[in-house]
Amino acid sequence: MIEGTLADRRRLVTETLLVLGVSLGASAIWSLLSLLRKLTAPTPLAQQTTAMNTSRAPQRPWLDLAYQLADILLPLVPVLLALFLLAQHLPRPHQVMGLDLTRPAHDILMGLGLAAVIGLPGLALYLGARELGFNTTISAAGLPSIWWGVPVLVLAAIGNAVLEEVVMVGYLFTRWAQAGWSTAAIIVTSALVRGSYHLYQGFGGFIGNIAMGLILGVVYARTKRVMPLVIAHTVLDVVAFVGYALVAPHVSWL
Repeated sequence: MIEGTLADRRRLVTETLLVLGVSLGASAIWSLLSLLRKLTAPTPLAQQTTAMNTSRAPQRPWLDLAYQLADILLPLVPVLLALFLLAQHLPRPHQVMGLDLTRPAHDILMGLGLAAVIGLPGLALYLGARELGFNTTISAAGLPSIWWGVPVLVLAAIGNAVLEEVVMVGYLFTRWAQAGWSTAAIIVTSALVRGSYHLYQGFGGFIGNIAMGLILGVVYARTKRVMPLVIAHTVLDVVAFVGYALVAPHVSWL
């Protein structure tokens, strides 16, 4: 359904700004502030470390687990909000954006292919940006060695993928198209927002995630299926989080 009047289009854009304001748009603001803090610190950017998935209550593992699960589940509320808002105009919006299990083999194969296309160049970009002084060192997994560590990292990867791909692609692409935006404008704007909430990592993370957003945006524009994007993003984050936890203690270049 395409909204016809100027007032309707403005309302849809305002709605997207509000959804972003309680989710990834807010993350973009915090990310920018984090980058500014790091750039103005005495230590050069490349010598700083950005810690992710860290312990919240190190000496109390069950409380720490509760914190980790809350950190994963609460950011999914904007996903439900986005689907709820879309449902005001679209019956079964999850099916409209391809967030379903109707094509599992296709979605898995495409997701794995996208993960490979994005992941290897992304790692090279990160290492290059860090060597050039444009990025921090990313410590992707700072959880203690405990039985729930790896499952929580996997859940965090799934949560990140669902949040980002449903909101940044499925929801925003639908709403901005209804507001009359061109496909090119939608893809570029979504990619820029995606890059902006990764600025806390440095400029390498910013550029890398813009590139990722452009690739995923083009794929979604052609397929109208967000599920392969969720799978690709999940695979990338699982490799980053769990792989870092397993490999980082044994190598120096990460």
